[in-house]
Parts: sequence; structure tokens; C-alpha cells
Amino acid sequence: MNMLPLYRIVIVFACLLNMAESSAASADAFFDQTLGDFREELDSAKKAGKGGVLLMFEAEGCPYCRKMRSTVLNRADVQTYFKAHFAIFSVDILGAVPVTDFAGKETTEARFAKSMRVLGTPTFLFASPDGVELARYTGATRDAAEFLRLGEFVVGGKFKHQTLDTFLNSAAKP
Repeated sequence: MNMLPLYRIVIVFACLLNMAESSAASADAFFDQTLGDFREELDSAKKAGKGGVLLMFEAEGCPYCRKMRSTVLNRADVQTYFKAHFAIFSVDILGAVPVTDFAGKETTEARFAKSMRVLGTPTFLFASPDGVELARYTGATRDAAEFLRLGEFVVGGKFKHQTLDTFLNSAAKP
């Protein structure tokens, strides 16, 4: 019996598995490390000259969170743009991990998400260095270009004068 075809299948499967794991690992590079003190993270963002903090509220098993991680957050251009402007952290909406909220109150990830009125995942919440919510987006964006436009909407202060839909639609017209 010739084992060569079976060997090839095993090699191809191993390569595909490795590619999937490396894609997920590179999406982790989108996020900064935190000890869970978001009040302190606001201060750090301010000292670093960033526009604030970006929180991605997510849940294990969320297909739209997985889509964002595998098609958008793993891209170098997305990581470079958002890291230049924000301190970025992931928050598990079902998590029991202790955190400190923007006001300095000790809580859990799940209670923090509830206090921030997170109703679906993923939710991207942009907060100023003072902890004031600037904008939020719930769901997966169509693609990396739309996610970058979301960043431009916040960084450019467009949220002060127009809705995100208006901003995105104005970019689509010639």
C-alpha cells in the first residue's frame, strides 16, 4: 500500500492548521497588554499622546468577533493605524476577571461591559483620555477599509458633527 497520498494529506492539513493559528496569533498583536485597570490605561494613553482608549467587547464563540480577528484585526495596516492613536484592549463580556473601570471602581469584565451598556458583540467603544465615550460601533465591519474609516471618524473628530453612517456614505460617493 502506497502511503504517499496519505502523507501529503497530513502535510497539507498541518500547514492549514498552522496558517489558522498564525492568523489568530497575529490578531492578538492588535491589543495592548493590560492588568485590568482601565482608569490607569486612560492616564497612560494621555501621557503617550494618544487620542484615548479603544475597547473591543467580545465573547468566546462570537462569530462576528472571530471574523474581525481573522480578517481585519490581524492586518498590519490596521494594527499600525489604531496603535498610533489608541491604547487598545479586549474585554470579555462574560468574564469574571477583576478590572477597574474608568471611574476607578473595582468590578469584573462582565459587570464593566454591562455598566457600559454593551448589548452585542463585538462592540468597539472609543473613549477619550478622560473616559468620556466618543463613539461606539457594534458588529463586524464589512472589511478592513471600513474599520479604518471608523478610526478616521473618531481620530478626525467627525463624530462631533455627523453620524458614522453619514460619514461612511460621504466617502463612498465620488
